[in-house]
Amino acid sequence: MATTRTAHTEWEGNLLEGKGVVSFDSSGIGEQPVSWPSRAEQANGKTSPEELIAAAHSSCFSMALAHGLAGAGTPPTKLETKADVTFQPGEGITGIHLTVRGTVPGLDEQGFTSAAEDAKKNCPVSQALTGTTITLTAELA
Repeated sequence: MATTRTAHTEWEGNLLEGKGVVSFDSSGIGEQPVSWPSRAEQANGKTSPEELIAAAHSSCFSMALAHGLAGAGTPPTKLETKADVTFQPGEGITGIHLTVRGTVPGLDEQGFTSAAEDAKKNCPVSQALTGTTITLTAELA
């Protein structure tokens, strides 16, 4: 069964001096302010499209890796995933780097790295972002 999740943004003003608010409609978890300076300079308590992509990618990757590891008979005890999304004004998103550290009883470093590479390739967010270079660092805790 397919699901659709929804968010919306209300924006006021031009790009450089304007501001907006992103609302998480499906979950109802609230609203977050967004602006060009928070995207291209310092966050200053506001989010950005890249931070939202990082959140989506780190959570999707973690789910895919947990699923793959469990399916191989080595379910993780813990996965800590960070996604760094790099934005260059005038160019756009220039890369995403995933860093995962896992506690997986019964699995060696090579097995973990292989599972992480598979999750990077196959998680739905990675697949949606195929036009972007995605790199990975994976290590066991």
